[in-house]
Amino acid sequence: MATIQQQIFKAGLVPVVKLKKASDAVPLARALCRGGLPVAEITFRTDCAAEAIAAISREVPEMLVGAGTVLTTEQADRAVAAGARFIVSPGLNPKVVAHCREIGVLVIPGCSNPSDLEAALELGLETVKFFPAEAAGGLPMIKAMSAPYGQLKFMPTGGINEDNMLSYFAFDKVLACGGSFMVKDDLIENGDFDAIEQITRSAVLKMLGFELRHIGINAGNPEEAMQIAERLSILFGIPVKEGRSSIFAGKEYEVMKAPGRGKNGHIAVACNSLERAEAFLGRLGVTFIDETRAFNAKGQESVVYIAEEIGGFAFHLVRK
Repeated sequence: MATIQQQIFKAGLVPVVKLKKASDAVPLARALCRGGLPVAEITFRTDCAAEAIAAISREVPEMLVGAGTVLTTEQADRAVAAGARFIVSPGLNPKVVAHCREIGVLVIPGCSNPSDLEAALELGLETVKFFPAEAAGGLPMIKAMSAPYGQLKFMPTGGINEDNMLSYFAFDKVLACGGSFMVKDDLIENGDFDAIEQITRSAVLKMLGFELRHIGINAGNPEEAMQIAERLSILFGIPVKEGRSSIFAGKEYEVMKAPGRGKNGHIAVACNSLERAEAFLGRLGVTFIDETRAFNAKGQESVVYIAEEIGGFAFHLVRK
């Protein structure tokens, strides 16, 4: 089973939620799950936080729920008793961190400078919250601090939105991004959970970055494959490049020298993160063919096929 940290990474975005009424907790959690984000950080800025966490834990068990703005060990205990699976704080309080580690709950404290990071390492942490992210220097600051503290992962929070999140996700030291742009106060107070679902789905799809990479065409033999590729070249003015098992016509068409996966061929869909894409599609019931997995030089998964064919085509994901 994936660790809590791995689950946060695969979700990618962590909604930072402030609730004024515990009765909003369950419909909000369901809206986030429908939008593709089965995770939320419920902040202890309001009195109903523990009650809200308990309601989500009970009614929406598929959601990974954590507690945010945890300032004391007492709040940490209340959060965990209510069902919180992880603890987030705006700053690094050694007492709170030590307590959370003692009771066995993941804690992600806020850090904004090298001294904070050294304290985090001394306390045995692997992941910290970079807060307030944009105000504290944003991605350039994270990159600068990662040079001497490369063993740490960051969860930037504060000023993260749909417009700037992709730059953070592109840096491999970013575990996930926290944000409240999909759970704005007025939407929650007005009970506009459909809008929250739509904003969430838009953000998730932008994070994943699905786009068509190429279409694979099955040919019966190398000669037939070359004929198809050359015809495509003539029609569309694109170059032909022969490989070991296939021939590309431009970047858009891959003609297989022998029938490959799929009745008619395959379609390659590029994405920003295979791990996050697999988690997202898995929640939609998609399964993957393990023996098709390939990895790049960095050890990152780079290719995997889904199990089902659609319209006579096999589909595989490829990392951008």
